[in-house]
Amino acid sequence: QVQLVESGGGLEQTGGSLRLSCAASGIIFRLNAMGWYRQTPAKQRELVATITSGGTTTYADSVKGRFTISRDNAKNTVYLQMNSLKPEDTGVYFCNAKVGRWQNDYWGQGTQVTVSS
Repeated sequence: QVQLVESGGGLEQTGGSLRLSCAASGIIFRLNAMGWYRQTPAKQRELVATITSGGTTTYADSVKGRFTISRDNAKNTVYLQMNSLKPEDTGVYFCNAKVGRWQNDYWGQGTQVTVSS
């Protein structure tokens, strides 16, 4: 079983920065792509950013140029550096990892990010 533990959420003002971390633990034979998704009451869970084990990244258009995803493969940890935060970035951010040959999905418990105007 794989566990994902997120940290780093909180309350920030518009224009500020936050850094999210997500550490994977447990029986991990092969940790493939990792990513961050966010969910608000008005929207379904949406992709924010992903990164492959080789470091290839993808971003939602709404965060390009402001957010940076990175990972430390030795620590099985993925990070999301969020700069120039906007109120519309508010939501619960979930970490995702695809593990093993069959790309099994695992999710963290979520961390709240609130950006005040």
